[in-house]
Amino acid sequence: MPTTAPPSIAPFANVSATAGRADVLLTAFAPVAWGTTYIVTTELLPPDRPMLTAVLRALPAGLALAAMTRQRPTGSWWWKAAVLGALNIGAFFALLFVAAYRLPGGVAATLGSIQPLVAAGLAAVILKERFRTTTAVAGSLGIIGVALLVLRSDATLDAVGVLAGLAGAVSMATGVVLTKRWGRPVSLPAFTSWQLIAGGLLLAPVAALAEGAPPTLTTANYLGYAWLATGGTAVAYLVWFRGIARLPVAQVSLLGLASPAVATFAGFAVLGQTLTPVQLTGAGLVLTAIWIGQRPPRDYVN
Repeated sequence: MPTTAPPSIAPFANVSATAGRADVLLTAFAPVAWGTTYIVTTELLPPDRPMLTAVLRALPAGLALAAMTRQRPTGSWWWKAAVLGALNIGAFFALLFVAAYRLPGGVAATLGSIQPLVAAGLAAVILKERFRTTTAVAGSLGIIGVALLVLRSDATLDAVGVLAGLAGAVSMATGVVLTKRWGRPVSLPAFTSWQLIAGGLLLAPVAALAEGAPPTLTTANYLGYAWLATGGTAVAYLVWFRGIARLPVAQVSLLGLASPAVATFAGFAVLGQTLTPVQLTGAGLVLTAIWIGQRPPRDYVN
């Protein structure tokens, strides 16, 4: 067994506080971009095509990055890339959409908000990262905040949807931890392309079987898919995987709480939806949780 940590685990100890804040801000672009998915889907994309949307997010972005980098996996990275692509992209997207279709959106988002705590727990076991009290507090505040932000009092539960929502959170948390554990053997764009292609190829037959042939697309559809594939996927996952390599797992995962907050405020700004005092309280708790989670432990900063 190797006695030295993979490159993605160790070097953050030598990063300055200023660089750490820059890493946090750059990584935060990913959940902010993902938060626009709901508004783009409802306003620009054809209805009832979630799996097609997932494929068109992942596969074109992955192929474009692969065309630029021209680096293929070698050795064990064939199966590692497939596993990471399934956990971070393919299985996660599929489970997310199953939960979204079978549950009210607020329930699905609340279930997904357990991901930071799951990731922190797995990181403590697999990466030996210390599970801090502040992580538990921030994660708990995040769950409560998301629930207040998006959960409706008349929400109903569906067993399959609940299981899919929980499994999706576990899938992404496991992907984050294994991404950090295994490190990155090639450039960031090439590494990202492998996972997007693997995830897209996993989703393509599911989309074909579940939804049939793609519909005729309009200009608005093309614009929506273009944003999701570029800013919402290619760029978002580039900065997300970069953040995983440079920041503690719990710190990165808590940034994901920004996604439902952005989705809620996008609905307010674009669709004219109202924000209740309860939702504003939830938003405050989510921001507090993110702020607490971004206070790095002393052993990660000079």
